[in-house]
Amino acid sequence: MDLVKDYLRSQQFFKVYYDEPLAKHTTFRVGGRAKILVFPETKQKLIDLITFLKTNKIPFKVLGNGSNILPSDNDYEGVIIKPHLALNNMQVIDEYVNVDAGYSLVRLAYEMIKYELTGLEFLGGIPGTIGGACFMNAGAYNREMKDCLIEVHYLDQDGNLTVSNAKDLQFGYRSSIFQKERPLLIIKALLKLERGNGKEIKELLEKRRNRRLLTQPLDYPSAGSTFRNPEGTHAYMLIDKAGLRGKRIGGAMVSEKHCNFIINVGGASSRDIRDLIEFVIEEVYKVTKITLVPEVEFFNW
Repeated sequence: MDLVKDYLRSQQFFKVYYDEPLAKHTTFRVGGRAKILVFPETKQKLIDLITFLKTNKIPFKVLGNGSNILPSDNDYEGVIIKPHLALNNMQVIDEYVNVDAGYSLVRLAYEMIKYELTGLEFLGGIPGTIGGACFMNAGAYNREMKDCLIEVHYLDQDGNLTVSNAKDLQFGYRSSIFQKERPLLIIKALLKLERGNGKEIKELLEKRRNRRLLTQPLDYPSAGSTFRNPEGTHAYMLIDKAGLRGKRIGGAMVSEKHCNFIINVGGASSRDIRDLIEFVIEEVYKVTKITLVPEVEFFNW
């Protein structure tokens, strides 16, 4: 990793951390240490860093808000890149929103109040970034990213700057072409919204926020919904039917408040959480003959 350290010094990267605990950068609050973690300050530095790492065959991972990922307890012998300082701009022109991939979904949803643009209220409770939302086709309340997305700018696997129309990105339920082709970096997205009433948008966001506070275990570290909803039913209903509400392995527990949330109730390891995820899958299948699919990404296992 000396080659990387020399590069970071030569290019004057200021926010660089060594042997950094990934628990500080994931919403589960777990994970081993990253050999190097970098916050590039500008978009060009970010792109240049990724190009350098790709050219020199050095493993790296772009990590947004860390809200949909379960890193292992093992140390990561590569570079973790946090892009939100470099990719944190947003511009509104009429009903169109140009937004960088590092932009917070919750922040974006609430900022649309002052522009009186409706269509992003479903993002108000998703603790991720635009890049992750495009990657996963994030959704809630019967609405998904694909419903408002016009195009996405990204670096493809060869490092080429690419612009793709949303209809070419093979969006499905919590899926996109990005999960197959694994771009090096999602840079920004263009969204199309509709004119609305700022007061009504705010009221809807606050109503849903209050509902989440009542029904979701937001006072514990988690990755939000752990499993995708199978067609025609809800994952939490199947987990409850299998009698798993409150099931615990180490510091990981199936939430009693909302059993599609696996939460870190204190001192959980990544292994605890993964073991519990796999246990839930097995038990639900025994009872219902339905195989739950995790919504979280397993990294560095």
